[in-house]
Amino acid sequence: MQNPKFAIAVHFKIKKDHVDAFRDRVIQQARDSVRLEPGCCQFDVLADESDPSMIFLYETYDDAAAFDDHKMTDHFADFNRVIADWVESKQVQRLNMLENNHDL
Repeated sequence: MQNPKFAIAVHFKIKKDHVDAFRDRVIQQARDSVRLEPGCCQFDVLADESDPSMIFLYETYDDAAAFDDHKMTDHFADFNRVIADWVESKQVQRLNMLENNHDL
């Protein structure tokens, strides 16, 4: 298991007519990121149980530089292009890892 030092939390509010398409596309983005990027340790996609249009991403990276590399990939650019009109709002938090318990 990798020992990530950096995380990203993203809160999306998706337009009602695009929830299913967004879910499919963000799941593909998560798979591509973990498969294609050596610095991407984890990319979880979660949905609010009471509001399916609220999607939360939790991503961990080796370090902030690995996340910067992530933003330069073709699959990241394609994801942003495809979902641009589907998103009502988006909030991104950059987080430094204080402790992880992956090995417990």
